[in-house]
Amino acid sequence: MSETPSTNYSMLQPNSSESDQSLSTRHFNVTEPVVAKRICFYKSGDPQFNGIKMVINNRSFKTFDALLDNLSKRVPIPFGVRNISTPRGMHSITNLEDLEDGKSYICSHQRRIKPINLEQASKRPLPWQISRPVSPHRRAVQLAREKDDVIVQEDRAVKIRTPKKLLVFKNGDIRIRRTIVLSKKTMQNFEVFLDYISEFMQYPVVKLYTTDGRKVPNLQSLILCSGAVVAAGREPFKPGNYDPHRYSLPAKLSGLSNRVYPKANAKSESRNTGKWKVSVLTSDMPSAGTSSQVYITLYGDYGSSGPVFLYGEGELFQRGNEDIFTIDTGDIGELYKIRIGHNNSGESPSWHCEEVQLQNLYSGEQFSLPAHRWLSQDQDDGEICRELPVFRRGQPALPVTIYEVHVTTGELWNAGTEADVYISIHGEEGDTGSRQLLRSKKPRKFLKGQTDIFPLEAVHLGNLYKIVIGHNGLGSGNGWFLEKIVVKDPITDLDYSFPCHRWLDLGEDDGKIVRELNVAETTMFSASKHKTMQKRVHCHCDCIKNQPGYCQELELKKEESWAAERWKFQKGNTLQFYSRLTRGFIRLSPDGRVDALGDKKDKYGLFDVTVKRGNVCVFKSHQMPQLALALDNGNVTGKDHEATLCELQVHLQPNRCAILESARNPGHMIKFRLQGKGSDDAIGYAGLSKEFVVHVKGVFHNGAIILLTTSLCQALCLRPDGSCSGAGKQSEESYWKVHKVGSRVCMIESLKNPRMYLRIKDGKCNGTGTGDVYCHFKIEKNLESGSVSLESVQNRGMYVGLQPDGQTKPVVHTGERNILFYPHVIKFGREKPMGTSAIPSQEKGVIRESEHQSAKAQKSVAQSPPPSPPSKEIKNTRSTRYSLPSDDEWKVSVLTGNTGTQANVTLWIYGDKGVAGPITLGKDNRKQLFLPWQEDEFQVKIKSIGEFYKIRIGHDGTTEQSEWKLQKVTLQHVKSMRTLNFPANKWLSRSCGDGDIVCELPVEEAGKPIYPIVRYHIYIYTGHLQQAETDSPIYLCIYGNRGDSGLRLLHKSVMPVKFQRGMVDMFEMEAVSLGKLQKVLLHCEASNKSQYWYCEKVIIRQAGKDSEYIFNCERWLPFMSQGIIHSEIELYPEELQINHQLKMQDEANEGDWKITVVTGDFKTAGTTATVSLYAYGENKSSGPIILGSGKHQLFNPNSADTFKINLEGLGQLYKIRIGHDNSGNDPSWYLEEVRLERMAPIFDREICLAVNCWLAEDQNDGDTWTEVAIGKSEKALLPMVIYELHVYTGSKLGAETDSNVYATLIGTRGDAGKRKLHSSKNNKVKFQHGQVDIFFIKAVSLKDLKKIVISHDGTGPGNGWFLDKVIVKFKEEDDHEVVFPCNRWLDEYQDDGKTERELIAKSNISQVFKTSNNISFSSFSA
Repeated sequence: MSETPSTNYSMLQPNSSESDQSLSTRHFNVTEPVVAKRICFYKSGDPQFNGIKMVINNRSFKTFDALLDNLSKRVPIPFGVRNISTPRGMHSITNLEDLEDGKSYICSHQRRIKPINLEQASKRPLPWQISRPVSPHRRAVQLAREKDDVIVQEDRAVKIRTPKKLLVFKNGDIRIRRTIVLSKKTMQNFEVFLDYISEFMQYPVVKLYTTDGRKVPNLQSLILCSGAVVAAGREPFKPGNYDPHRYSLPAKLSGLSNRVYPKANAKSESRNTGKWKVSVLTSDMPSAGTSSQVYITLYGDYGSSGPVFLYGEGELFQRGNEDIFTIDTGDIGELYKIRIGHNNSGESPSWHCEEVQLQNLYSGEQFSLPAHRWLSQDQDDGEICRELPVFRRGQPALPVTIYEVHVTTGELWNAGTEADVYISIHGEEGDTGSRQLLRSKKPRKFLKGQTDIFPLEAVHLGNLYKIVIGHNGLGSGNGWFLEKIVVKDPITDLDYSFPCHRWLDLGEDDGKIVRELNVAETTMFSASKHKTMQKRVHCHCDCIKNQPGYCQELELKKEESWAAERWKFQKGNTLQFYSRLTRGFIRLSPDGRVDALGDKKDKYGLFDVTVKRGNVCVFKSHQMPQLALALDNGNVTGKDHEATLCELQVHLQPNRCAILESARNPGHMIKFRLQGKGSDDAIGYAGLSKEFVVHVKGVFHNGAIILLTTSLCQALCLRPDGSCSGAGKQSEESYWKVHKVGSRVCMIESLKNPRMYLRIKDGKCNGTGTGDVYCHFKIEKNLESGSVSLESVQNRGMYVGLQPDGQTKPVVHTGERNILFYPHVIKFGREKPMGTSAIPSQEKGVIRESEHQSAKAQKSVAQSPPPSPPSKEIKNTRSTRYSLPSDDEWKVSVLTGNTGTQANVTLWIYGDKGVAGPITLGKDNRKQLFLPWQEDEFQVKIKSIGEFYKIRIGHDGTTEQSEWKLQKVTLQHVKSMRTLNFPANKWLSRSCGDGDIVCELPVEEAGKPIYPIVRYHIYIYTGHLQQAETDSPIYLCIYGNRGDSGLRLLHKSVMPVKFQRGMVDMFEMEAVSLGKLQKVLLHCEASNKSQYWYCEKVIIRQAGKDSEYIFNCERWLPFMSQGIIHSEIELYPEELQINHQLKMQDEANEGDWKITVVTGDFKTAGTTATVSLYAYGENKSSGPIILGSGKHQLFNPNSADTFKINLEGLGQLYKIRIGHDNSGNDPSWYLEEVRLERMAPIFDREICLAVNCWLAEDQNDGDTWTEVAIGKSEKALLPMVIYELHVYTGSKLGAETDSNVYATLIGTRGDAGKRKLHSSKNNKVKFQHGQVDIFFIKAVSLKDLKKIVISHDGTGPGNGWFLDKVIVKFKEEDDHEVVFPCNRWLDEYQDDGKTERELIAKSNISQVFKTSNNISFSSFSA
């Protein structure tokens, strides 16, 4: 069979294979035409792989398997090419006839592929263009000559941008080969080039072919070939092993010598002193010989020889042989070391070298260099080259040492790489040559933020001054962000730091994948040749670091932080400074005192930015603009903002925190003690905080344009395919527009791609949202870091998270930083940030509140029976005498404080049988009433309202003097002299106090109120419809089972402008506790249609409690009904869920079910985990349905949490499965009961499913899932079955695993879900070599078992696993045993790389067996 080796290679990739098969000449019948197909094969998920172009016919490949084997050698896939698919992965190719001429296909090792952009891949530079990096000098020369390097061929311009070496083979004789360099002189036209080749090869060349037999017809094709051609005369192409890898150098990096001496008998043009006789002895141990090409490099005082390949006749470097060569190195001076190695090619590249002997043929000097080491990637330390020092007088000229190379990958998203990385270390005594960093001490190399440690053995290099590092660009994730490299020299005990902080990526930065790094300036060398001394670096950040280059790295990171965060310090921004030491905000009091104890709502903690110059700013108090933060002799205080003491220099730290230093007195910084008080410099640094997290107000206002940065130079971006990545650039492509939906709830829309919103749906997080509820995110702010997290409103507990490669996915908050985003405002939603606008002043023409309350008096009913009509007879006791008191006469005394009012004062009195009011107090002579410190008395008649429990008193605010300080109200029964005191001491004023002109006071008994005063938080949602906003006054009355709050004007919102389209206004209302809320009355007084208002809903929460009441409105106010315009509407709450208040629609949809989950009633019964549900019906199953997380006040002890789920199309339910993900601090959960009730169509009964068991890994059987059968009206319940799993771990070396193993049983009646095999019933340690472990899974009967899916999560030090088989035993009517053979690895690095396998039952019919020597089912605790 003919196999054509790949011609697509990189100089950085030494691991190639060759075929030693000789090809015989074959004769073909010319009457049967051979149909050739030209196909291009690409690598799955690797857009940097530029494709393998092949000619497919029945001569080159007899079978499809032969094609797969050939591609496995040419496409770098860990487990070989096992699958060929169409570019989109829709169809798999299974035979040669399915391939189409001129098409492209994707190669992978599994059926599932990762699509790539073929257009991008086809434009990738060819290997010869990237394998040999160009020096700066050579690049400058190229640019200068670029205009001249244009070759015109058939009216088409061919530009040679990089000098290209071409390896030319003689057709049919691979031993004759020459390397030529393409130049302008030889590339005038194709005929000139053929003449040049003929002269060079010393025979007439008429045709050129690629190594796989395709004809090269012109210069254009020659330029685009892969670096090797076959030169032929008039004869046809003769297949052969034209493998350029066999004759290439080992992997090299820029900065290394490229001198090559290909023949031992080559004539030297240098001095005679450079001719050497080289004897290489191969060991006689088994498999010591090698098929690789061996090279040697000699180092002397004058320089090195460069790699010299050792060629010769016959088979070289075989077991027990001595091979002798003569090489010419030129004058390298006195020899002190050699390097011998190979290029790891051929079928058996491993080599055990015994000894190398050298003789200088000019001086006669001889050297014997013993090796006794393997040069093999799978033997010894994995190195394929060795450095040997020259011995003089019995001692080595230089010692051999093992350097420790610490490679730190950057913290950027997608910073890691899967490519092969090579390094060359340079010192005063030469270099190490190009070495692959193969064996890290970590399980996986070059991951984001990880430091890998590699040993590197070499002859000591003396003082190090540079390294050259790069990679070969292969692998799906081949880009790499290298932070730094530290090389530890064990002989001198010196650490050398080589900062990089740049990408090695063809698609990032400058596109280079090889970099030369110089040693950091802060590393010092001594004058001695071999002795160095480490300098202790004193940093300006008040610390001492022993790492060289630390200050240089720190300053670089500070510059990046300032570039990323300087937007916060723009003029007009309003800031807050948070101290992580005191856990409070800096605040400036009116008296000039400054502390760090404020909360986030403290009005004295807001500061407006004024930029003076550069990073020097003045931070003026937002509340008192004349004052600003200042440093006076080291003490932080408040001063006049014009003073120079207020000028502070901002220093951004790498952790995004700011240090505020005095610009006038450098060295003085704002610092605080742990107690929150300021500190001067005399106290020192202990216990102080000088770093502050800077928060900007108004980031997520409606219409704002922001970046969601994920690092100092990356941001969340929308990809063309709709996916999102945190590895995007901080540019316009990553801009997002904020749409405010509610309080701390937003939608995020791509600015570049309108109508594409960030969303979480169906377990995916991407940018394909359309603005529905799946695009609603709750903004969670992190005070400690200045970041935010985006929690899905529809899928509570799920956050927008990032994978290491930067791709977004829904994740549960586990404390990791992959859910943190740092907002950067490009354009604020309003002219100024939040907090820079004052609360609007009192609007003119305010509707008198008392008039509305009078009109609605009959609606202010707390409970039945209805109240008696209010008394119409109100007398002032100062001027009116009254007759003998009756049973319903009361005296009302009102004591005014230091400020009186001339407004109309009104009173309501609430009893347990009704309400009296509104009662206007002294309307006719109000100018003489309610004067400062005056007590006014009134007599009123109150009929049959039962026992009093509260009063409400207020005024209408209609006069010029509407501020009123109410001190106390007293009610005294005239007949019995019973007195009720209502102490107030409150402002009833729009401009003082809390801004309310009405207050409620409870009746007190024994000095304590019978009902508490409650602060209600009211959220008013204005709709998104056009012209939904209004400037009309809006009133609200809350009704509960203990009366109502009265109709109150919603006056003071947290928003500068109230009731704007798509916004949420929050108001506070104080009232005596109303108990359970029953309804609200919403009133809009609009004088014309342009003032109409569209209200979406009202949400009311009680301060200090987690419950909330949702009142849906979704209509215009005022509205017309039956020809009458109504200015008010009564709203009733939705059906509530305890603690969480999940929304339940009044009009249920088809397939809607209400599910109630009851948690046990003891203290530890609750869970912090995320709970999910699966439902199984006769038609299909549904799940997982995420119900929520205990972190959001769900599944608390003794709670019943209610949810609405849709199970449409499932058919008759026969079981459910419920469980959790074992997350959080206390995931254990005791589930008592699950209740199901169909909502539409209405079901005649509620299904109650008793559970009464622990779902916890530390309780009972350790299972976190349970199944419950649901009975059918005509059939009995399906039985619960205990399945006994016997898991057989194989006997191969390394078969055991420490990973978590999961199993899913699948039968003809559904599946048992993915269960963790937590606790082995017969072994303390699970899944050990050659061991059988027994587990139990309890599930509703699956009937006939068909297959089992078994997998592991890859955690633990030994994560590979060889599974022999699984036997499942169970009892259902009879005893059954089902065998599931496997006999394969579940290992990322073994077999096909899969860690999950689907095992098919050996027989579809379960075999009856007699139970013997097995664990009894009765021993399993259900």
